[in-house]
Amino acid sequence: MTRKKNKKSKKNKISNLTNTILSILKKERNKSFNYKQIAAILGVNDASSRNQIIKTLAKLTARQEIEQVDRGKYKAIVNAEYHRGIVDLSARGSAYIISDDFDEDVFIASNNINKALNGDEVEFYAYKRRKRGKIEGEITSIIKRAKTEYVGTIQVNKNYAFVIPDGGKMYTDIFVPINKINKAEEGDKVLVQLEDWPDKADSPNGKILKVLGKPGEHDTEIHAILAEYGLPYEFPHDVEAYANQLDTSITEAEIAKRRDMRKDLTFTIDPKDAKDFDDALSFKVLDDGWFEIGIHIADVSHYLQDDTILDDEAYQRATSVYLVDRVVPMLPEILSNGACSLRPHEEKYTFSAVFKMNNKAEIKDQWFGRTVTYSDARFAYEEAQAIIENNPSVMLSEVEASQLNTTIPKEVSLTGKQYQTSSEIAEAVMVLDRLAKIMRKKRMSSGAISFDKVEVKFNLDDEANPTGVFFKTSKDANKLIEEFMLLANKKVAEFIGKQNPKKTFVYRVHDEPDDSKLAALQNVVGRFGYKLNFKDRKSVSSSLNNLLKDVVGKKEQNLVDTLAIRSMSKAEYTTHNIGHYGLAFDYYTHFTSPIRRYPDVMVHRLLQHYLDGGKSANEEVFEERCNHSSNMENLATKAERDSIKYMQIKFMQDHKDEDFIGVISGVTDWGIYVEILQNKCEGMVSVRDMRDDTYYFDQDYYAMIGKNTKTMYQLGDEVIVRVKNTDLVKKHLDFTLIGKHDSED
Repeated sequence: MTRKKNKKSKKNKISNLTNTILSILKKERNKSFNYKQIAAILGVNDASSRNQIIKTLAKLTARQEIEQVDRGKYKAIVNAEYHRGIVDLSARGSAYIISDDFDEDVFIASNNINKALNGDEVEFYAYKRRKRGKIEGEITSIIKRAKTEYVGTIQVNKNYAFVIPDGGKMYTDIFVPINKINKAEEGDKVLVQLEDWPDKADSPNGKILKVLGKPGEHDTEIHAILAEYGLPYEFPHDVEAYANQLDTSITEAEIAKRRDMRKDLTFTIDPKDAKDFDDALSFKVLDDGWFEIGIHIADVSHYLQDDTILDDEAYQRATSVYLVDRVVPMLPEILSNGACSLRPHEEKYTFSAVFKMNNKAEIKDQWFGRTVTYSDARFAYEEAQAIIENNPSVMLSEVEASQLNTTIPKEVSLTGKQYQTSSEIAEAVMVLDRLAKIMRKKRMSSGAISFDKVEVKFNLDDEANPTGVFFKTSKDANKLIEEFMLLANKKVAEFIGKQNPKKTFVYRVHDEPDDSKLAALQNVVGRFGYKLNFKDRKSVSSSLNNLLKDVVGKKEQNLVDTLAIRSMSKAEYTTHNIGHYGLAFDYYTHFTSPIRRYPDVMVHRLLQHYLDGGKSANEEVFEERCNHSSNMENLATKAERDSIKYMQIKFMQDHKDEDFIGVISGVTDWGIYVEILQNKCEGMVSVRDMRDDTYYFDQDYYAMIGKNTKTMYQLGDEVIVRVKNTDLVKKHLDFTLIGKHDSED
């Protein structure tokens, strides 16, 4: 009889009851509970379970972890301070919380996550583990979900379905009732929305918002990348309709309100495949020998009016998204490629920064305001570069001009204006290039950092399949445009930022790098023989520039460039100016790209408001808009990176039988990451596939070391790899390690 009773007791024993009761009381720390209420929450009502709850409550009271506030009523004794932070889930199911209250991230065991998801803002309490001395915590409540929409693959059963989310940072699938699958079929890639997560449920409940297509198909995967970050790929019908009915004509009445600069030599320099041209330069030699240089920006705010559905949509998007095979624009095409695009031989409304400058790039005078301009010519960067490299000191012949393949007319008459010849434009480009180089030299000597990271680009066929990889580098023509855009951004920010009394404005700021991140960078680059100088701010900038210059053309260049950028703070939008560390500017904003960035639209509006004598705008409103713009920029950047990764994997599918030389770009306890030198594609060699020895990860040496042979695969080593597996759905590229590469061969 005794044995039978013990067996029954064991059968009904509630697992982890102490922690569960503590969790219930701490979660609702301002409420008191009796044993019946706790039993109801746990879904038990038998005598054995009730007795266990009563005994556990007594035990916790005796240990002074809870208190009895009334007869049979218990509350948690809160010894810990409660904090807020952001959840960073690991692929293994545990998490860390990033909180301003702690110098280090707070570890959260999987059983203390309490239904929080990656990126959520949460409340938690922290405690120190006795054995390890590390700070750990438990999440007590979710303040704000980072996202409620997920991309995944649906598994359909008779009466219900489950969505298995993409990515490694989601530890649960999502339950979907059969009446909410929105015609999705087994195996479809879908966008699912979380609706609720009942207390006793293992999985949250959701509904299918959209069927994206079959996994692995090109459009499906590109749309999935956008959906994963909550980014749209088409405009709502009513927004398109609103944009299409806008009056985009150039009227005499509007011209009369603006500075007319249509007679000034004006041209654009953009990528050869660009469809929208949101900036142009004008150039004029004045009677006193000084130059008048205009930086002309599409006047988007003329068309994009406050409190319209078009403006609401632009604000929500906040940025255009540049994927490998397409652009998802912030504005409908009638504006982005039409009315606001400074196309050659067309009059346009512009917002301009005009400078009077001498041969030493010194500024004597400046003017900001609305203008009307006419673009005489459109250059691709390659065409402008050809002019700079040819260094024309004499007038170009008609044949030479035609070889530039530009849209420059030799001589065109319009409304009485005789347009300049090709040689005059070429000479303007040469002068602007010389001034840009002077400005760049001054900027670098002031402590600016030169991040000229190589960009990976793809040649695509008509079906958007990658047929080749090439690298985009910044040459003199790119830097010419960059310097004058930086000048306009800097001077607009100074013009408002130095006014007294202070006025609310949108700044682009960049904080100084964190010392610990710089130390980590030194640890890595030290493996390649480089050294950084941390003596002071200028020393750091100078040694970073030397590092970035020294690695050019070397196998470790892309790795070092990437790590150097990651060591920097993130640039962001804010109304609180702290300067821009990377550019070495005390004042900086974004004024020059309103077609593709909403903060530039805000800057145009505020600038005109203050030029008209308006009072300081509401700081709280603009700070909120700045935060939203920074967040959307971050999501767009992640989507762009994912599209590059996807296209790299797609490219490597056709190269499975080839051996490649690569450089080890990362080492972890689960494997080594290798970046192929000739195309920058990065994949992983799993430690489980390194079968010639038993390898272990040595964190101090950034290396995988064989226990028996002592063979070391270290960060920066050159190796030979072969493609093992390409997974477009999971965006994984796996390599087989062939061995070390002798770079002297």
